This record gives sequence, C-alpha cells and structure tokens, in this order.
Amino acid sequence: MTGTRRGETLNIVWFWALAAMLTTYGTLDGYDLGVGSLHLWIARGDTERRIALNAIGPLWNGNEVWLIASGGLMVVSFPRVYASGFSGFYLALIVALWLLVLRGVSIEFRSQIDNSLWKALWDVSFWLGSWLLAFLLGVALGNVVRGLPVGADGYFQGSFALLLNPYSLLVGVLSVIVLAWHGANYLRLKTEDALLERALHTSARLWVLVVILTGLTTVATYFTRPDAGQKFISHPLALIFPLITLAGLVGGFFNRRANDRVAFCSSTLVIVGLMGSAAASIFPDLLTSTLNPAYSLSVYNAASSPHALRAAFIANAIGMVGVIAYSTYIHRKFRGKVRLGRHGY
Repeated sequence: MTGTRRGETLNIVWFWALAAMLTTYGTLDGYDLGVGSLHLWIARGDTERRIALNAIGPLWNGNEVWLIASGGLMVVSFPRVYASGFSGFYLALIVALWLLVLRGVSIEFRSQIDNSLWKALWDVSFWLGSWLLAFLLGVALGNVVRGLPVGADGYFQGSFALLLNPYSLLVGVLSVIVLAWHGANYLRLKTEDALLERALHTSARLWVLVVILTGLTTVATYFTRPDAGQKFISHPLALIFPLITLAGLVGGFFNRRANDRVAFCSSTLVIVGLMGSAAASIFPDLLTSTLNPAYSLSVYNAASSPHALRAAFIANAIGMVGVIAYSTYIHRKFRGKVRLGRHGY
C-alpha cells in the first residue's frame, strides 16, 4: 500500500512538473511571441524595429529550451500521452516547428542585407510566425482542456479539422491577446521615447481585451467541461490559480501607465494563473477522451514505471538547475533599456 501511494505521489509530482515547465515556457517565450505579434504595429521604422528585436535577441533561443525540455520530459514520464498527443497534433506540431524556424530565421537574416525590401520581408515573416505560433499554442491548449477523441487503444481518432472547434479557437485568440499584452509590457521595460509611449498605449488597450476574453473563456470552459468546477472544489488548493489570474488582471489595471516592472509582473501572473487553472481543470487526466471517459490518459494509467520516474526526476532536476542558472544569468546580463549599438545583436 505504501509503495502504491508513493508511486501515485510521484505521478502527481510529474504532472505538476510538466505543467510548471510549460508555464515557464509560456511566460518566457511568451514575451518573445508578444513582441513579434506587435512587431509591425508598435515598432515603426527600421530603428524602432531593430530596438524591438534587440530587446529579445539575446534571449529568445534560450527561452525556447523550455518547450523542448517539456517535450523530452513527457517522453520519459508519460510516453503514452506523448504518443497519443503527437498522433493527434502531428500536423499542428509540424506547422509549429516551421513557425519556430521562421521566427529564428527572420531574426537572424533581417540585418544581413541593408535593403528595405529585404528587411520588410523578414519583418512580415517574424510578425506572421509569432502570432500564428501564439494562436496555434492556444488552440492546442484549448483542445487539451476540452478533450480529444482518444480511442480504447490510446490513440487519436479523428482529423486535424476536429481541433479547430469553437472553444479551442477562442482559447487561441485569448493566447494571442494575452501574449501580445505580455510583449507590450516587456517593451515597456526595454524601450524609451516614442516606442515606450506606444507600448504604454498598446498595453492599456490590450488589457481591456484580456479581461473580456478571460471572462468569456472562463464561462465557455464551464459549459465545455462541466466537471471543471468540481475539480476546484475537490482540490481547494487549486483555487490559488484563479486568484493569481485575478491578481494579475487587477495589477494590470492599476499599472496601465505607472510602474513598468509591475505591469510586466501582472501579465506574467495572468499567464501563470491561466496555465495553472487549465492544468487543475483536467487533473488527473492529461488527455481526456471525448469518446469514453474510460479511455482517458491520466497520471495513473499513462505514466512510466516508478523506477523510471524516479531516475528521470533526478536527471531532470539536475538539468533544470543548469537551465535556470543560465536563464537567470542571461536575463540579468541583458537587463535594462535597449539602445542601438548596445549588445550588438
């Protein structure tokens, strides 16, 4: 009995470790995607666009490590979920991979040739890749919360078109707007003069949309997944996530034109709160089957062996210490306002 309880506890720890890593990716690469989503509108002219790119230039590739690490973590902890998820999201994941490549190429190639048409091409590519990726990640999250047609064999039974349902599209729009708000708040920390003023105005307007869409998505979630409310009642500690979201929204209101650092922390809290709420609403499932609840893949029936989970947890913890140390160092190294000629990216 004791062994079973220990095994179940380890499964739960892995569930929340995976949720935490995906949330970290959302908060770190989220401001990269947000800056990209606003790139054509908030930064005007070559100088401002170079400043916006320099603001994320030293950081974006390190931030994406968290997404790769999350995928690797899923392989060793919940291999059946990894197999089923990739079978269902295969086309979406390939598109996401190409969008990640497009964003990286756009950042690296833009300054290779001093030609206005060349730069315009990569500016549009960076903007397109950023908002499409933000939208696609939101659609994926919406489908995970809504549930997928997982069959008795544990594999996806359906087509890509099924993923484009009204609820997941709503979550996709929410993702784009929240990350754009996060990106605007990040630019408030990193820019000056006209670009800073534009970031302030954009942040204030996007905050209104974030509030509206968060409310609509919350209502839609309870209609789409009626058991979500019961999950929070059964696990009262999970109520911390909606409270974190609310704190972020309130903080965003009071800091629309005030403290830039607090504004960025507010959008960070909203991302953490929304991701945590999504995880709590599906726990203990990782992939809920819309065909039959018995076919759902949960932390109990989709996990690796206890020995594999223990060994992988130790290895993952060591690796994450290194990633956290690097991420902390690089953010401290390049903190402060960005000016052309500084950091020379």
